Amino acid sequence: MFKIMLIEDDASLFNEIKKRLTQWSYDVYGVDNFHLVMEVFSKVKPDLVIIDIQLPKFDGFHWCRMIRTHSNVPIIFLSSRDHPTDMVMSMQLGADDFIQKPFHFDVLIAKIQAILRRTYNYNIHEETALRTWNGATIDYLKNTVSNEKGNIMLTKNEIYILKILVEHKNHIVSREEIMKSLWEDERFVSDNTLTVNVNRLRKRLEELDLNNWIETIVGQGYMALEADVDHV
Repeated sequence: MFKIMLIEDDASLFNEIKKRLTQWSYDVYGVDNFHLVMEVFSKVKPDLVIIDIQLPKFDGFHWCRMIRTHSNVPIIFLSSRDHPTDMVMSMQLGADDFIQKPFHFDVLIAKIQAILRRTYNYNIHEETALRTWNGATIDYLKNTVSNEKGNIMLTKNEIYILKILVEHKNHIVSREEIMKSLWEDERFVSDNTLTVNVNRLRKRLEELDLNNWIETIVGQGYMALEADVDHV
């Protein structure tokens, strides 16, 4: 049974979400004292976190930052606000998805199922866990990329996007292919969500001077280049 931590201060909405998720055999935990979110997180050790943006004391962005300092657990944001910067901010902080209120519960369930499948059924054999790319070592099991410049840890979305591109090196991978592979059902994904994830991946790779090896092919998709190919 997967454990889901729901950080939501609207009691009626919390109870409704908990009831729906319990029907799908998820174990749902809430927060009574919003000063103690990280204490609850450490105690529960959830498999997935759902966070509302507007919360007492600190907002959801704050708690996402705090969680990301300790864990790569999948995070879904909920928000009643419709400003596009909220979505961009959540993705930049390492969230896996963003759902605007009001939402249909079938969509929420589908997103949860897709994220849990790709996170915990992400079967990589030990012998294929390591991959070299442009002098860097990618560890698909640890979600890390390292070279002489240092070592970075990526989110599940970021490492999965990188894996898709690197395994198809020097070939264009369409946005549709990436979305279908990453979210399994692209009907529940906005095109902007993929753009934000790729931009965030590039930003992280910039720390290792690798960002320029991921190219955007306008109107087609993305391509990971290898150092033995002419690159400008």
